Parts: sequence; C-alpha cells; structure tokens
Amino acid sequence: MHTKPSDTVTAQQQNHRNLHNIAIIGCGYVGTALARYWYQQGHSVTATTTRQERVTELESDATQVVVMKGEDSQAVGSLMQNQDTVVLSIAPISDRQVDAEVYRETYIPTAKNLVAALQETPSVKQLFYLSSCSVYGNKKGEWVDETSPVDTNNEYNQVLGETEQLLLNSASKDVKICILRLGGIYGPKRELTKRFARIAGKTIPGSGQTFTSWIHLDDIIATVDFLAHRRLGGIYNLVNDFNLTIRELCDLVCDRQGLERIIWDDTKPSYRFLNARVSNQKIKAAGYSLIHPQTIV
Repeated sequence: MHTKPSDTVTAQQQNHRNLHNIAIIGCGYVGTALARYWYQQGHSVTATTTRQERVTELESDATQVVVMKGEDSQAVGSLMQNQDTVVLSIAPISDRQVDAEVYRETYIPTAKNLVAALQETPSVKQLFYLSSCSVYGNKKGEWVDETSPVDTNNEYNQVLGETEQLLLNSASKDVKICILRLGGIYGPKRELTKRFARIAGKTIPGSGQTFTSWIHLDDIIATVDFLAHRRLGGIYNLVNDFNLTIRELCDLVCDRQGLERIIWDDTKPSYRFLNARVSNQKIKAAGYSLIHPQTIV
C-alpha cells in the first residue's frame, strides 16, 4: 500500500535518493506537484515553464527552472542532456476551450522534438507522457482497457492519440516509454465539491448519462514514482474505482452539499468527449494500490 506523497518516504525511495536527474516538461497542476515531490526526495529536478513570471514560484520546487517551449527543438535537446527520466505534462494555455489546431500546435511539435532528442541523448532511460482517458471517445458506456481502440473521429482525440504513438514508436531496449491515460484530475484546490458547486442549479447541455472517470493528484504522483522506480513502459489507464455517470456524480455531490441539482438539457449535445467505463486493472496488476480508490465527494 502506498503512502501519500506528502508522507514519510519509504526505504525504497530513500535508496533512490540522488540517483535520478529528472526533467519535467510542463509544470501546471500535476507537473508542479510531481517536481515538488521528487525534489523533496533528493532528486535533481529540472522544471520547465513557458512563462517567465512563474520562475520564482517554481524555484522552491526544483533544482533549476528553465523557460522554454516544446516547439523549440534546440531547447528540448539542451534540456534532455544528462537527464535519465523525462516527464511530458503539457496542455494548451487558455481559460477556455481551444480549437483543435491549437491543440495540435501544442502537442505534436513537442513530441517530435522529444523523439529526435532521444536519439541524441543516451542518458535518458524512461519517458513519461501524461495523456488522457478521453482518447477512448464515445464507447457508449462500454468498458475499455489499454488494448481498446482510441477515438479517431474527434479532432482533439486524434491529436492525443498521435502524440502517444509518436512517443511509443521511439521506445527501444534502452528507453522505456510510459503513457499514463489519466481520468479527470482532482485534489487540493481542485476538489470535486467546489467544481460542481459552481454549476449547481444551472442548465448543462447533454443528458448527463455519459460515464466519468477521475483520479486524485496523490495517485498520479505515486503512480509515476512507482513506474519510474521499476523502469516500466507501455500504456496504463490511471483512474479510480468509481464508476458513475456524470449526472449520478453531480447529484451525489449536490445532495451531500445541500445544493440544488444540476439541470440537464438533452436537446443539446454534450460537451464531453468520453463515454466509457475505464478499467484500471493493468496498473493494479503491476502492483500499484490506489491511495484514493473512491472519488472523494
């Protein structure tokens, strides 16, 4: 059973102190937390950001901070020198939904530059890409696992799937490529209760009958750490054991918080890309035990 990342490190983690040079490309909510965790374990962590104003904030969570963009091939190549673990955790920077072309411009050039740099950087032994379970698309509520086909109809999912494949194709006997397909992320400052409270009583497009998958920030950090120590590669779904439709989850949260239930308008299409029940059996079979197996509501 894994302790929370904030808890005392295990003997195994103590043995790994100072053994890894780690680069984290993209330090948003997850990347920053991962950098902080590994930095506190004594690893050498290089954190990247695209914004100069975030440097001071990140300096307390990393050995060094680099301002760069993944589309800059020279910057990517320089970043990866002497690293042995690289984490790609990026997303378009916007307060609203961006179009598919912006999605493509965010992911594909970065992935291509990483693949090219890997060929010139023998020190790198493992690369993580934090992807999304949304790549499965609308499977009409059926169960999916890592062998299920990804969605090729939705333009956003096409980009995520292409990014995964670009990176997976660069795997070799010396370099493990590990893809984590994450559920919806929640945790400190992103609590589900707060998220749904903002839309309580409002009308939302769709029937609410699409299945939803979630994962706590603690489990993302602990899983990446678990897989890094074992130098594992391949694709892993990372979701908890909670299988509810978005309507069921919203009703549960609103009822527990004494809030007005959300109203669903099934005359309008849902904004959600994913409608599938996502299996987490593969990561469990690898030996990982979820810290938060049930969504906290």
